[in-house]
Amino acid sequence: MSSPKVLFGFHAVGVRLKTAPQSIIEVYVDPSRRDARMRQFVDRAKEAGVRLIDADGMRLAKLAGSHGHQGVAARVEPVAQAHSLDELLEDLEAKGIAPLLLVLDGVTDPHNLGACLRVADGAGAHAVIAPKDHAAGINATVAKVASGAAETMPYFMVTNLARTLGELKERNIWIIGTSDDAPKTLYQVDLKAPTALVLGAEGQGMRQLTRKTCDELVGIPMMGAVESLNVSVASGVCLYEALRQRAV
Repeated sequence: MSSPKVLFGFHAVGVRLKTAPQSIIEVYVDPSRRDARMRQFVDRAKEAGVRLIDADGMRLAKLAGSHGHQGVAARVEPVAQAHSLDELLEDLEAKGIAPLLLVLDGVTDPHNLGACLRVADGAGAHAVIAPKDHAAGINATVAKVASGAAETMPYFMVTNLARTLGELKERNIWIIGTSDDAPKTLYQVDLKAPTALVLGAEGQGMRQLTRKTCDELVGIPMMGAVESLNVSVASGVCLYEALRQRAV
């Protein structure tokens, strides 16, 4: 059985309270914080029947590994991923839904990963995919930054990213990579079809093999002095353009 993990912050713990309260071992709250947000959170926790423990800021920071806990932390049992990537794609195919996937190549910063999960959830992406050897895993910082999306957005870490992209192609999913020197812009491609958007780490971009595996490369127009966007911002631009096209 997997070891318990720690979630912290109102959003991350609140989503777990909403989606899987039975997985919560105990919730720690700072008794010195008595504002309306904390009172509402405590009421929700009591309604869910979870165990509440008073903890000062120092104990919470030690539990969370961060001072950004907002006075709330929880020890929880991991919630099993509902699907493997193959099962998720088969389910979408059975429902006649065109997959929209976000692929992150080399994103190792937990803050960036958390922000990417949050924007993927907001834009209605079906999963986020990353290589096991060049990616951040889900930890308390990721969960905090993701504001609950780490609990709802499927995140698949694969052994061989190029092979996984090849398998997506076999399912007729178009692999679109982002690059500063791409011949087309994001706004010149059809994102209504089954699509996997591939973004690399800020600075170095996609690895060469990943780039070669893409069916097409597109760029995000940059009109100012800066040359590139943070990967989570770029993910948001790409995913919301897909959402815009699919909503037409």
